[in-house]
Amino acid sequence: SRPLFDGQSLSGWRVYGTQDAPSGWTVREGSLTKSDAVQDIITTEQYGDFDLTFEWKVARGGNAGVFYRATEEYERVYWSAPEFQLLDDANARDGASRLTAAGAAYGLYPAPAGVVKPAGEWNTARIVVDSSHVEHWLNGQKLLEYELWSPDWEAKVKASKFGAWPNYGRARRGHIAVQGDHRGELSLRNIRITELP
Repeated sequence: SRPLFDGQSLSGWRVYGTQDAPSGWTVREGSLTKSDAVQDIITTEQYGDFDLTFEWKVARGGNAGVFYRATEEYERVYWSAPEFQLLDDANARDGASRLTAAGAAYGLYPAPAGVVKPAGEWNTARIVVDSSHVEHWLNGQKLLEYELWSPDWEAKVKASKFGAWPNYGRARRGHIAVQGDHRGELSLRNIRITELP
């Protein structure tokens, strides 16, 4: 595996839809951190099939996400890319539904309750994307798996808000992205990727 974040700089990341360096994001104690609503950021490189691991924590009521196979064809990253939800389940509004709770494939596949740690504590996440097969893991537990482009997936997308964007989840390669547009503090560290053959 290799790091997507060197723990010291914002090298390898840029603002979604631009070539700009991330503004509002900082490196603090080896973590990629933002303290308020800022722009979404993406990796400069694109990835197809991979095993991605990272640690994350949010402040009380925190809400963010990590996106995969993101394209820049739309105005917003979440219009193209599936999302691994990062959430303080106990205090954030999205925690009321398992479809939008921590570790969920946002809006499509629910994550079980009781796996995420309280606000301010580090969680370990893993996202495996191998062709059409996707797995979400949290703190060593597999939360869910699904098949992109399967009849089940197609039906779920059509029934969700993502049905409005015809290329949602269609890309076979894309950027890893981190959502910044919600208020509150978010930190990520030990972001590592292994590309799968």
